[in-house]
Amino acid sequence: MNAEPLIEETDVVVVGGGPGGSTLATLVAMRGHRVILLEKEKFPRYQIGESLLPSTVHGVCRLTGVADELAKAGFTKKRGGTLRWGANPEPWTFAFSVSPKMTGETSHAYQVERSKFDQILLDHARHVGVDVREQHAVGDVIEAEGRVRGVSYTDTEGNAGTIRATYVVDASGNKSRIYQRAGATRQYSEFFRSLALFGYFEGGKRLPEPNSGNILCAAFDSGWFWYIPLSPTLTSVGAVVRRELASKIQGDPEEALASLIAECPMISGYLRDARRVTAGQYGELRVRKDYSYANTKFWRPGMVLVGDAACFVDPIFSSGVHLATYGALLAARSINSVLAQAVDEDTAFGEFEQRYRREFGVFYEFLVSFYDMHVDENSYFWSAKKVTDSTSSDLESFVNLVGGVSSGEAALATAEVLAQRYKSRSGEFAAAVDKLVANKGQSMVPLFRSSIVKHAMQEGAREQARVLLGQDTDPETPLFDGGLVATPDGLSWSLPA
Repeated sequence: MNAEPLIEETDVVVVGGGPGGSTLATLVAMRGHRVILLEKEKFPRYQIGESLLPSTVHGVCRLTGVADELAKAGFTKKRGGTLRWGANPEPWTFAFSVSPKMTGETSHAYQVERSKFDQILLDHARHVGVDVREQHAVGDVIEAEGRVRGVSYTDTEGNAGTIRATYVVDASGNKSRIYQRAGATRQYSEFFRSLALFGYFEGGKRLPEPNSGNILCAAFDSGWFWYIPLSPTLTSVGAVVRRELASKIQGDPEEALASLIAECPMISGYLRDARRVTAGQYGELRVRKDYSYANTKFWRPGMVLVGDAACFVDPIFSSGVHLATYGALLAARSINSVLAQAVDEDTAFGEFEQRYRREFGVFYEFLVSFYDMHVDENSYFWSAKKVTDSTSSDLESFVNLVGGVSSGEAALATAEVLAQRYKSRSGEFAAAVDKLVANKGQSMVPLFRSSIVKHAMQEGAREQARVLLGQDTDPETPLFDGGLVATPDGLSWSLPA
């Protein structure tokens, strides 16, 4: 143990190594700034929040440079979602490919084991130059002259240290010990006062192809279930119940979960031949409560909150990692801009907070309407169009929202490196399609010749060219009146042209 605390200096210190923390650290280090990331645990470690959105996979992760590594990791592809929800007694399915913003190679996300996913992101942060230190627990922030100036920490051997920094980022999750130091009060939703009881099963049934990787959400009298296929055999299963029905998950958790599964015929059928995992990181039945909240402030001079340290909303549409990584992108832009003296602090972080709150608010407002079980899915699609103020069709508006691209944020739909990738492959792709049509059996020919399919393919190709190759695109416009826009590389803010 050190006799005297170690004192260091850096540009940014990030507290927490989950998706929000590792993403922000990576994006700031890519600008050449010094970043130290302190994580209290040793990775890999268990975490919930296993269903991703395309905006994270093909937007933020493409921007950080880790998308190709995720593609090689073997995670289950998620092409959309299947829901037994609302007045329709039959399950209904949506596909990300409905949206022109998520076409071709970008029309899927992943179902991930978070221990593996988070490890990939944290290792990538190391690769780009972030000083990652695991088993370092932050005790408090350091303040001086009305601003946060750094943090104090203790490592696994009990050594105390201090890191002075221009910015402290709290990405330490819903159990953050320091979020209040941003001057924030956590306000919990009165509408979403829910509890979840969840575990893992081997051998559960899968949806028919091509939807076998979809998240399945099934409503029942006491709440709803998530059913997430993490691998061909491993499934994450959780029951979300209303607070007034908390007695249903009290007592023996094994009996409680079995009883809730019996209440929901669809989930009961899918688990008929499955067995619950009882060993390893997935062997414990876990409970989480108070699913939706937002802090009154997301930043103060010298400190910024991202991920669950800032806000969280009911997980029916898997928005947790999306909000964390999107918030990290916005905060990284603000930090990069201020450190480069390109934008003043109030303007940069005002843009961060406005955009972050808008994204949280869109999910929150839509989910309030989504919990109306007396309407069919068309009403949900209309609600999505309304809360996002979209000019797209009702269905496209819904898919854009639940895919994480409703903000119109260009970086969530694509990134510059994706454009180059498509440019190099466009000729090869066209030739492959021609060959496919020429060589397949005659039964395939009418499909490709039909006016509906031809029109859809042509429009999809045009949209990919516009979005991914930058052809005929207008300059980015501010999301808010008088606001900022992202720089061409997506890493900072600038004034609009």
